[in-house]
Amino acid sequence: MKKNIQVKDLTLTGMFAAIAVITSLISIPLPNGVALTLQTFGMAFIGYVLGPGGIWSTLIWILLGLVGLPVFAGFRGGFEVLFGFTGGFIIGFPFMTLLCGLGQKNSRPLSSLTLGMCGLAVVHLLGILQYMYLTGLSFPAAALVMSVPYLLKDIASVAAAYAVGYAVRRRLPVAAY
Repeated sequence: MKKNIQVKDLTLTGMFAAIAVITSLISIPLPNGVALTLQTFGMAFIGYVLGPGGIWSTLIWILLGLVGLPVFAGFRGGFEVLFGFTGGFIIGFPFMTLLCGLGQKNSRPLSSLTLGMCGLAVVHLLGILQYMYLTGLSFPAAALVMSVPYLLKDIASVAAAYAVGYAVRRRLPVAAY
């Protein structure tokens, strides 16, 4: 069955792609090359508000970055970012948005948060694997550099995105895809 694309769907997709950009650009650079950002919150929030269709906002954000627009952390863009040390995280974000979106469809908070945390695990796993590939480090060593220092912040970000996303969804019924 074919679903007609509504103007509100296009508008929400564009607005939430802008949220992806904004949460990426709010960053604190760190010496290891991985900035502290609000990206994890932003990607989870997109899924928790828009549902599974929120993946389109995340993919648009990635495409904007790939064509060179400075939408990634540190006002960077281009293929070199996606294929650089932090690119695995970027590649993982659509999966997290999708899983949070599937969680949004579930009315039980624990199930919704569990799906969000599974999405976060995918993001961290892809981030670690790409960093391992580029540096030649072992999995534990790459995880110690690229994942462990950020886990508590990211877990809190997904939980906060669920809480804020739930509140927004309750007050913004047009957000439903």
